[in-house]
Amino acid sequence: MTWLTSPAADERPGQRLKQLLKKEEILCVPGAHNGLTALIAKEAGFDCLYLSGGALSASLGLPDLGVMMPDELLMAVRSICRASKLPLIVDGDTGYGEALNVMRLIQDLEISGAAAVQLEDQLLPKKCGHLSDKLLNSKEDMSAKISAANSARTDIQIIARTDAAASEGLDAAIDRAKSYIDAGADIIFPEALTTEKEMERFNKEINFPTLANMTEFGKTPYLSENQFDELGFDIVIWPVTSLRCEAAAMKQLFNHLREYGGQGGYLNNLMERKEIYSVIEYHKYEDLDQSISRSIVPD
Repeated sequence: MTWLTSPAADERPGQRLKQLLKKEEILCVPGAHNGLTALIAKEAGFDCLYLSGGALSASLGLPDLGVMMPDELLMAVRSICRASKLPLIVDGDTGYGEALNVMRLIQDLEISGAAAVQLEDQLLPKKCGHLSDKLLNSKEDMSAKISAANSARTDIQIIARTDAAASEGLDAAIDRAKSYIDAGADIIFPEALTTEKEMERFNKEINFPTLANMTEFGKTPYLSENQFDELGFDIVIWPVTSLRCEAAAMKQLFNHLREYGGQGGYLNNLMERKEIYSVIEYHKYEDLDQSISRSIVPD
């Protein structure tokens, strides 16, 4: 069954995410920056996906500095949701503006099929949460954005990210989190905590659903899903891992092509045509139109 003939889910995406979060175990969410990545993650057994602004902007050849446009984000959201049919958590950065812009983003994301949006309390030009010298919005202005998002939504879940721990300290991050909860956030995302002790204290003090960011080459120590679970988190994301894997593999491939003048000797590193066709259900699309002869995949 392809997406052209699959029935609509009984529940809206936000409700499906809420049901996943009711399970006892932590929700493990890999990053997927396009439809094929989403399908491969789904085939591996994941029930939810994350679209990273950093991964998507890098795939577009852009820096993660808030220069990507909403239409570029929404196109990726639509393709991932269409392909995978899984609940998708979307990195909404700073909301692409102030209150009215945030409300517009919420509406567009719901139409595009997103299950949740993450909004952060940085100012433009925003940065990756694990870099230095981030500029923070005031607690009051960020709370106003969350309140605006809350008033504009139907059921999309609102994840409020605070980057305050690095520059204002853990106490300030906890204080901001409590304000964001009061403003209508459903989940809190404390970015770039550096120790397990910080994580445990943060979760105990706010006593609210939280998301952990297990990104590579950052300030957070490498922990497993079970460790994050024990520290009190409800979701763990690996936001850019698939993009980094893809980029490293492409760099290796292009160096091989440049050196040897062809892909001979490299084929074992490639996903075969028949496997890609299986992932995207190529033949099922052919079966929908009897005018298309079924393709024979060469060995």
